[in-house]
Amino acid sequence: MAKKRVVLENENDTRLRGGRWWAQVGWKHVLAVAMIVYCIFPILYVLSASLNEGGTLTGSNQLFRSFSLVNYQELMDSDFVRWMLHSFYVSSVTAIGTVVMGAAAAYAFSRFRFTGRRGGLTALLIIQMFPQMLAFVAIFLLALLIGDIFPALGVGSHLQLILIYLGGALGSNTFLMYGFFNTIPHELNEAAKIDGATHAQIFWGIIMRLVTPILAVVGLLSFVGSYGEFILARIVLARPENYTLAVGLYVWGSDERNAPWGLFAAGAVLAAIPIILLFMYLQKYIVSGLTAGGVKG
Repeated sequence: MAKKRVVLENENDTRLRGGRWWAQVGWKHVLAVAMIVYCIFPILYVLSASLNEGGTLTGSNQLFRSFSLVNYQELMDSDFVRWMLHSFYVSSVTAIGTVVMGAAAAYAFSRFRFTGRRGGLTALLIIQMFPQMLAFVAIFLLALLIGDIFPALGVGSHLQLILIYLGGALGSNTFLMYGFFNTIPHELNEAAKIDGATHAQIFWGIIMRLVTPILAVVGLLSFVGSYGEFILARIVLARPENYTLAVGLYVWGSDERNAPWGLFAAGAVLAAIPIILLFMYLQKYIVSGLTAGGVKG
């Protein structure tokens, strides 16, 4: 009993109190609360504007002064649903293609030893420093040329936009996957080869199942990036009936004086819901996928 009492007294002595607690822990709580309020306020403002029947941002200075679903009803009668379906299609196919291409490249760099391997990794690391939109003039001219040869891939085609996105799908995605693939023991490949498995069977049947966290992370990043991408989509999708959400909402808000801000706010709220749901669903993979990839390069 005496020993237990001494241990409890020592534990109580190590607890932070008063000024020490504020100096080491307390200010972090205050900063965290301030950042939460700073992040939540814009969300509340947009939600309040979407419920404002007046349809103006200046009338939304008082949060939730009015409550009306008129903007959401008008949104369903507009092209918003079509734009959202286009965004889902483009983003989903882009995410799947990015995951498959990145995983195949990362597997090759991680498991094979070939001439130019180190140079290829360095090139991917350098290429990712330059955003794809820097070459939008060349991309547009190339899109026009391809459209003359293959009309199905011409300007205004969602398939062409997907191919443009996949053209920049490597780079950071491959490098991120490469670090995660290196955490998988090479002995698994050797054991599978002894059992007669081919590289394709090893890749699809063993490795891809073990790297699910990083696949989820790359797929999420690719989906979110293409879901909200504007510049390339605005160049390729020339007609309003082919717009994605980012382009369509921009067109609504481009007129500063006569823009339907109520519809814009309602569309922004509904557009954010799929991303939030997808993030919540993949949350269990995100931390492990991002941390494990940096353990071994």
